[in-house]
Amino acid sequence: MSDDYFSSDEIFELYQAALDAGLADDEVRPLLLRGIMPRYKALLPNREAPGVQVQSDLDEMNQVERLVDGTVPLEAWLRNAVAQTTEAAPRAVFQRALDKLVRDSAGEPDVPAPPSAAETKEEIVSTDDTLPYEFLQGGIVAGASVARIKVPPFQGGAPLQPNGFPHAGTGWLIAPGLLVTNHHVVTARTRTAADRGVVAPADLELQAKNSRSRFDYGADETETEEVAAEALLASDPDLDYAVLRLAGQQERPPLRVATEPLEVVPGEPVAVNIIQHPGGQPKRVALRNNLVFETDDKDVRYFTDTRGGSSGSPVLTDDWKVVALHRGARRVENVVYQGKNEAFVNAGTQLSSVMRHLAEHSPAVHAEIAAAQAALGGQSGPEV
Repeated sequence: MSDDYFSSDEIFELYQAALDAGLADDEVRPLLLRGIMPRYKALLPNREAPGVQVQSDLDEMNQVERLVDGTVPLEAWLRNAVAQTTEAAPRAVFQRALDKLVRDSAGEPDVPAPPSAAETKEEIVSTDDTLPYEFLQGGIVAGASVARIKVPPFQGGAPLQPNGFPHAGTGWLIAPGLLVTNHHVVTARTRTAADRGVVAPADLELQAKNSRSRFDYGADETETEEVAAEALLASDPDLDYAVLRLAGQQERPPLRVATEPLEVVPGEPVAVNIIQHPGGQPKRVALRNNLVFETDDKDVRYFTDTRGGSSGSPVLTDDWKVVALHRGARRVENVVYQGKNEAFVNAGTQLSSVMRHLAEHSPAVHAEIAAAQAALGGQSGPEV
């Protein structure tokens, strides 16, 4: 089975869309390659004909899972192609390909589309969206407990070769020294559907122990100290969570977690905020376009913006309490948001489901988390 992101037919469709959009031009090529490592760009073959150059670039990048800095070159190309294209038809081709690649490169599990109902803009406008000024200070405190995590893939007890580059995600402290992220982040597998997430238990433990978490990695891109992990304490692929014990106690408070499932009532929109490390880059926070779409006992689905690398982020209500663990996106139909039809909503696992699973399958870990939450001064609600 091929390890390419796209089949030859799909690459040809992208090539045709590039021709239709007028992107097969020597002057446009630097714009399409913006954000890709210069050393890698220098290795791309130079072709005389612009059209041939586009197809050559697509073929070459399609064979590269990710670069040493953790970026996916074809993802950058597709994002640039979307930005440079104004015609609807080719832009839709690029956007569909980008959506697929982001899911594959992040290792997000495939999930069926849930039943959905449209949400109207009028319901948003009729409510008071202002918040106390202290909301911003609370976000700064919460953000200190969020880290970028990089996980190197292992196979057979050794680093995966070739292309065993680390996979980036986001994690956060649920108790002193305990970091929560997605199971699929720790699996560090991103290729075909057949092998995605298939990791031997011993290799999974090695990947967790060799992960590196970087707190305080902010917009100035200062390279702060990395924290190693000692063990993978608990995980579940269905709920898509993993709990790692970090090496050394972290001198920062854990995030408060919700004890009951988040529920939404039609006509009463609920906002959620996501502190994340998209693309493994410095910390960002999503505060706009962030309404919850729908919920059930397991999931929270929302319009909050995320992208690859945001997997494992805390989904927080306006009191900075974690209600869900962000894991990926779901395709939806007939969903209207802010006057536009949406093809995807983002999805996270209810923290209450994670806590119930821990109580049943990892009681010692659950007890440690419950004690840490109780020590926050009773702010985390009833007992977890």
